[in-house]
Amino acid sequence: MRLGRLVLYVRDVEATIGFYEKHFGYKAERLDGDRIVELVAPDGGVNLMVHPAGKGQKMGQVLVKLVFDVENVEAFCAQSSAKGLEFGSIHQADGYQFANAKDPSGNSISISSRAFGK
Repeated sequence: MRLGRLVLYVRDVEATIGFYEKHFGYKAERLDGDRIVELVAPDGGVNLMVHPAGKGQKMGQVLVKLVFDVENVEAFCAQSSAKGLEFGSIHQADGYQFANAKDPSGNSISISSRAFGK
């Protein structure tokens, strides 16, 4: 058994799809009549299910953070900045680096070299 999908509740479905396609290489799969758009991970990782948020849901106030494994945090931050995504400060942890940002709906995201031990 493995975790295969994660649902993101968002206000702007198209902005969210574009964000994850542009910055993280996901590809949108749409099924006729389905309001959920599945973003397929470029490397066989966890897919993201983009779901329109209900009126009562508050954006960015959940206890989840999406962490993307990148080998070189500094280089990824520079590439992302050139495409309009600004990460916060790069933090040095115990043997790896990470940096944080938010997607268009205020969901917390992070890039981390932890998986690479750097």
